Amino acid sequence: MPLEKRESLTANPLLRLIGFLFLFFAVAIVFKIYFPLAKAEIVYQATKSSPLNEEIKPVNTDFSIVIPKIKVNANVVKNVDPFDSHIYQKALTKGVAHAKGSGLPGFPGNTFIFAHSAINWYQANQYNAIFYLTSKLEPGDEIFIYYKGSKYQYNVTEKKIVKGTDTSYLTNSLNSTSQNTSSLTLMTCWPPGSNLNRLIILAN
Repeated sequence: MPLEKRESLTANPLLRLIGFLFLFFAVAIVFKIYFPLAKAEIVYQATKSSPLNEEIKPVNTDFSIVIPKIKVNANVVKNVDPFDSHIYQKALTKGVAHAKGSGLPGFPGNTFIFAHSAINWYQANQYNAIFYLTSKLEPGDEIFIYYKGSKYQYNVTEKKIVKGTDTSYLTNSLNSTSQNTSSLTLMTCWPPGSNLNRLIILAN
């Protein structure tokens, strides 16, 4: 058998192995990014027809958020710097974050709560999964915030998708403590697993 043919036969299995490994890692990446979203969507579709009159017990009453429609029940980490990724990414491993300087429930001002996708694909679901289904919220849907043992109800008034560079909703919240009413803004990255846009939920 010619040498060239023998080398071709031995090289092909190696090339197939390399191709298989690339395919395996590509599938693993997609699975890691989108499995939490798929899981959340499956749970939502399976339970959306069930009545919402059974109250969800919050994870804590010191500071947490409950959104019955999409089965969100999460800890809120208070006073997180929204401009320092090292700080907010660490906080978001423990729940969602309350923007430092924004309002607090029960007081005048706008309470700003956010979840971010990470800048790296392998961290994206870790920082964004809690708010994956907020896109399903519509005007009138209920959001409950528990703060210092008290329960506060908000109702969605508006849903918007804005550019990732648009920080006006955050900065407006940081300057809202002089207003007479209490309101709520939720923010997450959109689409899931990216930083391209921001999904904004406004509630009163």
